[in-house]
Amino acid sequence: MNVETLFSLKQKVMVVTGASKGIGKSLSILLAKQGAHVVLIGRNEKELTDVQEEIQRITNGRQKVMSLSIDLTKIEEIPHAVNNIIQEMGTIDVLINNAGVNIPKKAEDVTVEDWDAVLDINLKSVFFLSRTVGTHMKEQKKGKIINMSSQMAFVGYYLRSAYCASKGGLTQLTKALAIEWAKDNVLVNAIAPTFIETPFTERMFQDEVFKKDVLSRIPVGRLAKEEDLFGAVVYLASDASNMVTGQTIVVDGGWTVW
Repeated sequence: MNVETLFSLKQKVMVVTGASKGIGKSLSILLAKQGAHVVLIGRNEKELTDVQEEIQRITNGRQKVMSLSIDLTKIEEIPHAVNNIIQEMGTIDVLINNAGVNIPKKAEDVTVEDWDAVLDINLKSVFFLSRTVGTHMKEQKKGKIINMSSQMAFVGYYLRSAYCASKGGLTQLTKALAIEWAKDNVLVNAIAPTFIETPFTERMFQDEVFKKDVLSRIPVGRLAKEEDLFGAVVYLASDASNMVTGQTIVVDGGWTVW
């Protein structure tokens, strides 16, 4: 097997949550460019349609692209959504659990509603979507699940008690599912990035004190860009990682090395 074949994503059906903007949008475009068929999941139907049309334009319609507007915190809707994907696309080879949220607050100001909002999308929905997709993957005796965790699964930081808890739980969930499903060749891994420059984080980094503190903790001396995640995603989604499960690849410029 040559290197090109080893890292090939051609004809794989890949589901990306949080695909309407930011990292999810960039990953979806990347995967389609690499020959994958992509299912876009998000809440905003208009934004999903825009991404779908952009991918079809970029690939000249060569790749199948399906968009599905769903609130993943409504757990009861997940089985129907997954069935729709399988009926339309035939299978699911890779699930990328990218959707996530943070509500920055001091611990003493976090409400029950804040806590539930963060944990419901960052952890609870990931489990139930993975369980539903994982059941299908177990039946076909192959599949890959990639969870978008965070360096905050390994370190603490200000105003992120709920977020750190959710990402720490996600990294442990990755290990637990990997152990249970390894015998069925369903591989579960995670990626843990540092702060990434996106339209979503742009506002945060207008605070120069905050930006200076973050940069002081990253040995390579810069924030991550969306494309810094591409290598880890392609690796975990391709045959190059067929003996890897239960692992978290930390893409943090060295933050967690300290």
